Amino acid sequence: MIFNMNMSNYKLQPLATFLLGAATAIAIILFFLSPQQPPIPNTITREANGDKINMAPNPYEDVNQTSMSHSTNQEATSQELLQILRRAAMDDNTVIMTVINEAWSAPGSLLDAFLESFRIGEYIERLLKHLIFVAMDRKAYDRCRSFHNLCFFLKVEGVNFTSDKVYMSKDYLEMMWSRNKLQGRILEMGYNFLFTDVDIVWFRNPLRHISVAAHITFASDDFYRNPDDLANIANGGFLYAKSTKNTIEFFKNWYSARERYPGEHDQSVFNQIKYEFSSRFRVTIRFLDAVYCDGLCHPRKHFDKICTFHVTCRAGLASKLYELRNVIEEWKRYKGDQPHETPNNIGHKQLSKI
Repeated sequence: MIFNMNMSNYKLQPLATFLLGAATAIAIILFFLSPQQPPIPNTITREANGDKINMAPNPYEDVNQTSMSHSTNQEATSQELLQILRRAAMDDNTVIMTVINEAWSAPGSLLDAFLESFRIGEYIERLLKHLIFVAMDRKAYDRCRSFHNLCFFLKVEGVNFTSDKVYMSKDYLEMMWSRNKLQGRILEMGYNFLFTDVDIVWFRNPLRHISVAAHITFASDDFYRNPDDLANIANGGFLYAKSTKNTIEFFKNWYSARERYPGEHDQSVFNQIKYEFSSRFRVTIRFLDAVYCDGLCHPRKHFDKICTFHVTCRAGLASKLYELRNVIEEWKRYKGDQPHETPNNIGHKQLSKI
């Protein structure tokens, strides 16, 4: 009997060993397949009921809070932009806008020449109440706020826009495309815009020469006499766009086209996609006669007709400023001692009251 029991135990031992091994293997597999909790970060000390306790922050809570904070900031920025657009808009929902940074807005720099042209131009100082300054950095925003209340701070993460940017540098391209994206947002909000670079001086109202039939209107560095000819070379520094469904789609796809043409700025990309996109989105594009919107590449300087003058074909802040001052002096000589103040004009010192 004893012999039989020993033999029975001997036969059961392999089975028990096999079952124990299988259970261990399953437990290990389940451990690695089960969702792992993230490692507990360093604890932080918080106070509760007067006692200090160590608590590990919830990483998921931080992610959610960051996401919510980013969404809230975007919504607040959009609301701020919308309020500025409402205050700046003309009767037909058109605003004028330009971009400044610390270098361009410093005393004695491009901004001062730009503003002076509105004061000495023919009955255009009143247009300043429709002009939005888009500041690319804090100092430019503060400068704008010192004399004007239509100032919008366009924050772009990871880029420093304070200094004068070298043409076609990485920061220069990012600035141009950030500007393009903002223009699209403005159209989506239901506003037309006339964008002007700050290295342009104004002498008369160019809106009089923009056709209501066009969706998009550009100044042109090379104007071939026909305003409807897409062969004209567009200059993105002076651009009018009307808020329509077609125009909005055009701008969205224009911005996306930067991926097709890496390392190129918005103006260059536009000149390559204008035929395709104008047809696809049924957008009418026109170009302004260079007699009215003149430029330094091919200067005409018909001061009896000129509305704006753009310092094109010049790189560097000092060079642009030199040319702007020259054309301002030429305009003053043309005008002689004629008074330019009118009851409808808005003095520079009064801008902050707009």
